[in-house]
Amino acid sequence: MREVIRRQRYHHGNLREALVEAALALVEERGSPEFTLREVARRVGVTHAAPQRHFEDRAALVAAVAEEGFHGLRAHVESVAGLAKARDPAARLHALGVAYVQFAVRNPAHFRVMFTAELADKSRHPSLQAASRAMHDFLVQCIEDGQREGFFVEGDPLELAFAAWSLVHGLAVLLVDGRGMGRRPAPLIESVVARLHTGLLPRHRPKRKRRKH
Repeated sequence: MREVIRRQRYHHGNLREALVEAALALVEERGSPEFTLREVARRVGVTHAAPQRHFEDRAALVAAVAEEGFHGLRAHVESVAGLAKARDPAARLHALGVAYVQFAVRNPAHFRVMFTAELADKSRHPSLQAASRAMHDFLVQCIEDGQREGFFVEGDPLELAFAAWSLVHGLAVLLVDGRGMGRRPAPLIESVVARLHTGLLPRHRPKRKRRKH
């Protein structure tokens, strides 16, 4: 039945989407982005040359899967952070961190592809680079907002953003690899991300200025 469905998708002009879906399915099964274009074509039900209509090589397909992951990550992070919008920047940063790890745990295949060493140099894939940069800029903006309002320590926002990302990304990798110390993910995520908030707090936080209406 799955083979028939994929052939119908291709017939209706969705070959690119079907190839990305098939590649992701192979990553889910193997736990790593180890697949060939021939394998992906076979799973979709097309000739081995068909993928080249959309992807010049295997790396281009891997990049497409990663790009899809970054778009999904940003959508999830923005929706969660949006719920904390009425609260202070520290609460928004906490929500962002939790959302990041949640996405990784719920989408391990996408997450593995997004940060595979194969795509360390994203300059070859401009749209992937843009999607990754958008996520980075979202975090930096959150840090800058918190600094302006006195919620975070002073310093280079890029360095602080890198420190914040390092903590949540490290936690995400450990949980995706099944190294969560045997604890339930949800409370562990909340606890570890809370440490991020503590580390960015200034020693003497100034009183928050009242906004003029």
